[in-house]
Amino acid sequence: MISFIKRLAGRPIARRARGLAAEFLDQTNRAGDVQRDLLMERIARNADSRFGRDHHFREIRTPADFRKRVPIGDYNRHEPYIDQVRQGDVSALFGPGTDVLMFAMTSGTTNRPKTIPVTREALRDYREGWTIWGILAFDGHPDMIENGLRPILQIASDWRESYTAAGIPCGAITGLTASMQNPLVRTTYCMPACASRIKDVESKYYVALRFSIARDLGTVIAANPSTILGMFRLGDRERETLIRDLHDGTIASKWAIPDEVRKHLRLRTRIRRKGAARRLEAIVEETGRLLPRDYWPNLEFLSNWMGGTMRAYLRGYPEFFGDKPVRDVGLIASEGRMTIPIEDGTPAGILDVRHHYFEFIPEEQGDLEQPETVEAADLIEGRRYFIILTTAGGLYRYNIFDLVRCVGFHGKAPVVEFLNKGAHFSSLTGEKLSEHQVIAAVEAAQKDLGLRLRSYLLLPIWGEPPSYGLLAETSDLPENDAADRLAAAVEEQLRALNVEYASKRDTLRLGPVRTIRLRDGAWTEFQKRRLARSGGTVEQYKQPHLIPDPNEIGNFPALDSVAP
Repeated sequence: MISFIKRLAGRPIARRARGLAAEFLDQTNRAGDVQRDLLMERIARNADSRFGRDHHFREIRTPADFRKRVPIGDYNRHEPYIDQVRQGDVSALFGPGTDVLMFAMTSGTTNRPKTIPVTREALRDYREGWTIWGILAFDGHPDMIENGLRPILQIASDWRESYTAAGIPCGAITGLTASMQNPLVRTTYCMPACASRIKDVESKYYVALRFSIARDLGTVIAANPSTILGMFRLGDRERETLIRDLHDGTIASKWAIPDEVRKHLRLRTRIRRKGAARRLEAIVEETGRLLPRDYWPNLEFLSNWMGGTMRAYLRGYPEFFGDKPVRDVGLIASEGRMTIPIEDGTPAGILDVRHHYFEFIPEEQGDLEQPETVEAADLIEGRRYFIILTTAGGLYRYNIFDLVRCVGFHGKAPVVEFLNKGAHFSSLTGEKLSEHQVIAAVEAAQKDLGLRLRSYLLLPIWGEPPSYGLLAETSDLPENDAADRLAAAVEEQLRALNVEYASKRDTLRLGPVRTIRLRDGAWTEFQKRRLARSGGTVEQYKQPHLIPDPNEIGNFPALDSVAP
């Protein structure tokens, strides 16, 4: 009876979702007009904000006027206005009647996390984007919804990790949306909303598996594939604990779960799942492992990022899932959703022209102080661009430093795929490490240790897990002890400077920094290679301290590697 009621009540929800998706797909045929109308509406609404007055919003009549009045900028340009909003002065960025529900936190270029305002309109945009993505993905896999929506495993984090001086919550927008879900829809999500308050990552992974492993799961949703692999590696490692907890109706005491959360979860775990425990036990006896390809044979698809460095993680999926298809969740950041993929097996998605106004900087102009921008409908297939965002969250001409390639069009809306963070960022597993942070970390480490490197370079290195290598010439670090201490000191500094890096290290998704010593003269040869590629002159040459390409390490024959 409960299943029948869910199917019956779920039909209007699916109808509304399909209507929203159809409206979005229709808007792609009018992408230019939709984008311009959206921009002018946002400008008019916030014209009397402090930002609006400072940038003469009342005089803006066209996108060209907007480009003249508002310079392209990063988070630091917005921070003085955002800080006023954190203090409770919403008028710094928004017009009358705007509610700021929370701030989404993410790693900044310094040791202070970025806080992105989440207004009621921004939250609506975020939820609509997920709804459109979800119904198109589920309709692409009809068994997900044929007899009512199949169970979904999605990890969410706390939206109330801290509070501003004005009492506004700061945290993850995923936690806010989970707390606001329709009760009927909520029943299809395996992970209880209160579990978003679990801080210890492995404990959170365990709880997610504890509440999903006995259900006939339809999909797993996590932006980062390293999250998915980490969760199911833990499930295999903790197979005895999982089976025992299912059998006994418990959650093992060894997991770091806050008391109030554990109390709430206890109410939902009292039912013993002896049949499920026996089924999992039989799988372990037969295969020696506990893998989702065996306990979720009917899994429809996996949902996560596929672009940039994330492709490397997907090579580990067959071991755990067999040949299940993957649907990219779209290019999403705390600042907003940028794409909506509509096909499996590709990182490309339709630009979300419905919810944000976009401009694009051609890749070759990425380092210019005043680059020219291109509107969404004017992209050229095959070309690479940096995305510039204007959102309902108070971001105007915001450079997010994401490099994308236009691979085609849906109607008049471009279809783009994520390539990488800009030349000054590296993100193997979501850490978004900036060159600014690398320089600050190495300089501080040198000062603390009394060392002086003539030059250095941090490079990403693939492995299990991936990590970063700090390259220096041997004459700068002739002793093993000095190289060892430098790696440890840089590691400590990066943890302090970048909360995302620290999190990825704590959850073992990243390995520690290690020092890689090069023979003397390596930097001169490196300079020659780069000048030969760029055609520049020695006078113009600037030594990079971070390169995001994991293949770059192959160009440096190392003498040795010293791990902390």
